[in-house]
Amino acid sequence: MQAYGVKRGIALATIYDVAKAASVSPKTVSRVLNGDAPVGKETRKAVEAAMAELGYVPSNAARMMRSNRSGLIGLVTGALSHKLEPMEPTGLPDLYIVQGIQKVMADSGKTLIIADTGGTSAKVPQLVRTFLQHRVEALIYVADYHQQVTLDTGAGNCPVVLVNCFDADGTPAILPDDERCQFDLVTDLIRSGHERIAYLTLDPAMVATELRSRGYREALEAAGVPYDGALEVMARKNVEDDDGRLLQRALDSVLALDGPPTVICCGNDEMALRLYGLIRSRGLRIPEDVSVAGFDNYRAIAETLYPPLTTVELPYLAMGQRAAEIALGMIKGEDEQLAGPEMVPGPVHWRSSVTALNSVTKLRSNTGSTFS
Repeated sequence: MQAYGVKRGIALATIYDVAKAASVSPKTVSRVLNGDAPVGKETRKAVEAAMAELGYVPSNAARMMRSNRSGLIGLVTGALSHKLEPMEPTGLPDLYIVQGIQKVMADSGKTLIIADTGGTSAKVPQLVRTFLQHRVEALIYVADYHQQVTLDTGAGNCPVVLVNCFDADGTPAILPDDERCQFDLVTDLIRSGHERIAYLTLDPAMVATELRSRGYREALEAAGVPYDGALEVMARKNVEDDDGRLLQRALDSVLALDGPPTVICCGNDEMALRLYGLIRSRGLRIPEDVSVAGFDNYRAIAETLYPPLTTVELPYLAMGQRAAEIALGMIKGEDEQLAGPEMVPGPVHWRSSVTALNSVTKLRSNTGSTFS
């Protein structure tokens, strides 16, 4: 077998080289590779030893043509081209989603191929065509925030799964359950004794804002707490042009009420970070004078603020994992076709930015039950 070792680094070994080195026929080598016919134990060992000696790398091309399975999954995202400014803390939802997808695909033996849009949705059709040319078994599209999209993938019979977005065509989609997340957070605040709960929202034009507002109101209604429209105020219109004045005005308006809030819910954790400074600039303490809650569980903010921030988690990792499971089920022909978007909820993380106003919740937070 030493004579064949010189081929390494010069030319790729072929199945015929392996057969000659192992003193078997090419057909026997093929049987070992494909596992489609019985091969004696000693013969198998000889073939495997020859492949190792020659550095033989099996070609997937012929196997793919026979089985119509490439083992490849195409993923289109903008996660890799994000430009992060160090002075503007933000989460990386699509990157976390991609990590969840990758974990499941790796465990399944599939290879995930990622193409980045560079922030331009017009690139999506060409990226999809390239994936289809490489015979991917499924396509996954990941958006950077909860939104409706229009994607003409032209994927034909190739399964497509949307993540963090949805379309009007009923394409299988995995979404964060923004409504349930806000409902659970406000419900926990009410259980802790709070009834004057302000909600400073993000842009009302966002899909997530509408859903979270609905969850906020439903939680109040379920607990028999009257809704006060003066406590729900828009505090962020647009990330690019917001200079913080909306947040300042929103805070001033709720603090000036005859019945000011005992806790203020923020549209996201980044807003809560800014709110901490604004509250303290008014001579108020957190949580002694007013409690604060966020939304996202962006840990770089929530765990480093003082006091640490009570917030609800957007389940990006779980969304990615579920999307991968759906795609794999569709590839196998299993009953994984979704009748509509699947909503994934996230847990509430109870930290010390919120004062419990009743002894029951104080005891529960001390024991760690459902709180973190």
